[in-house]
Amino acid sequence: MSQDRMLLLLHELLKNSKRSDRDLAKILRVSQPTLTRMRKRLEKEGYIFEYTAIPNLTKLGFEIIAFTFLNIDRFDSKTQDFDYALGERAHKWLAHSTKILFASGGEGLEGKNCMMISVHRDFTDFSDFISDFRAQWAARIKDMGSFLVSLKGKMPKPFSFRTLEIIP
Repeated sequence: MSQDRMLLLLHELLKNSKRSDRDLAKILRVSQPTLTRMRKRLEKEGYIFEYTAIPNLTKLGFEIIAFTFLNIDRFDSKTQDFDYALGERAHKWLAHSTKILFASGGEGLEGKNCMMISVHRDFTDFSDFISDFRAQWAARIKDMGSFLVSLKGKMPKPFSFRTLEIIP
């Protein structure tokens, strides 16, 4: 199976992952069994993490999406070595939070080294979330700032992978 054909399949799945293997096979001009093998290979090789819907968050009762940028002290105060236990604790905390859609380390924005994207019913819900977050991690937060987006306003381009460019 050619790499180009595999990427074309991935692109078609990004546009609409609900399509059947039969429909996708017609588009790619391969047999249905071949297409099924291609899809399984994309999954096995880690090109596809999961299949999921992107919901209309306002219909689910959310009014705010928050982009929070943080500068977290990731080093042990005694040894000045990277604090792996902190990382494990943070990963567990993040995994159990139903409000957080995405979180990662990174670099930028005046020395920030972490970010998270979360959804909230309203400003009070966001405020409670941030208060709880600060209480949990206060000893390690050097700096934090959030950018709030109202989900009720007009969005020139809603979130989607549909138009993602596939780089060969």
